[in-house]
Amino acid sequence: MTNEPVESEEPDDNGPDQSTNGENGRLTPKGRRYLKWIVGVLLVVVLTVEIVLVWPELSDSVRGLGNLHWGWVAAAVFASMAEMSTFARVQRALLSAAGVKVSQRQSLSVALAANSMSVTLPGGPVVGTTFTYRQMRHWGATPVVATWQLVMAGLLQAAGLALLGLVGALLVGASNNPFSLIFSIGGLLLLVVLMQYAAGNPGSFESIGLIALRSLNRLRKKPEQAGARAWRKIVAQLSAVQLDRPHAARAFGWSLSNWVCDGACLAFAAYAVGGAPSLAGIAVAYAAGTATSRAIPLLPAGLGVMDAVLVPALTASGMTGAQALSAVVVYRLISFVLVAAVGWVVFAFRYRNVGEEEDEDDAPPDLRIWDDD
Repeated sequence: MTNEPVESEEPDDNGPDQSTNGENGRLTPKGRRYLKWIVGVLLVVVLTVEIVLVWPELSDSVRGLGNLHWGWVAAAVFASMAEMSTFARVQRALLSAAGVKVSQRQSLSVALAANSMSVTLPGGPVVGTTFTYRQMRHWGATPVVATWQLVMAGLLQAAGLALLGLVGALLVGASNNPFSLIFSIGGLLLLVVLMQYAAGNPGSFESIGLIALRSLNRLRKKPEQAGARAWRKIVAQLSAVQLDRPHAARAFGWSLSNWVCDGACLAFAAYAVGGAPSLAGIAVAYAAGTATSRAIPLLPAGLGVMDAVLVPALTASGMTGAQALSAVVVYRLISFVLVAAVGWVVFAFRYRNVGEEEDEDDAPPDLRIWDDD
């Protein structure tokens, strides 16, 4: 603060409250305390409203749960925690490719806290992504590297989910239709080749994508250049950091393991209620439910949307309707409620003062890669 005299002692009615705002509009310690209380109260209100909205959907199934096999419940909890651990390892592998070294403990803590924000707060995905971005900046990642990591992690997740669905379809159709086996293997090989080519040849990949985009625009009777700018933006993000094959293989392997662990949590939940679904059926049900919930994000973590797909899919895999519904309830209580609770505990102990430490001038990432404006 300077010692220059103040021109007027009278407060400006249109100006900010000087008791909570410092110079340049920044919050003072007193203002931060008030803000923390306000955010805490709002968080309690939001969580209460979410429980009220979601509970009618779950209450009937919760009351109908019989004797659970607690060994399988413990296995489901372990699988869910392993899922978060593998996601943290994806972050580490990608950051390591850019020369940013992070411990597994740091990465896992951020993953748990960001996940809790994403699935419980209004606008949660944006809040969780921004939190992750700021923590990566705190670890020493440049804005370009931090944004690249977020984009690449999302693409790897999409590829891993597609691969899991292909494997499930392969296992389901192999015994009945040999053509299903051929098409599934062909799709899997095509996915692997495309990923390898995109990682090593971003320039050529951009040209191929633009050619395909022009053909698609002609079919849709849209301007030839529609979507071209967005596609170039995606390729630019992918080529911001050179991802070599060892790091790419490691990141994709952990990303696939992330989906496998979450699918295993669903399978163990099914076993816990006495069901015996086929593994192929579980893989297809999980991939379809997850893809649908991401396409139609109505409630946190795809509640309602994903469940509407999971229950009939599990029934088709060999479970009764009651068992399928109970399995989904157990799966949700573990993968959604328990993991979110653990994440908030981690946030409370490790990041409760994060707002005081971060650089307020550090802008959050712009991840609207499909925005063609």
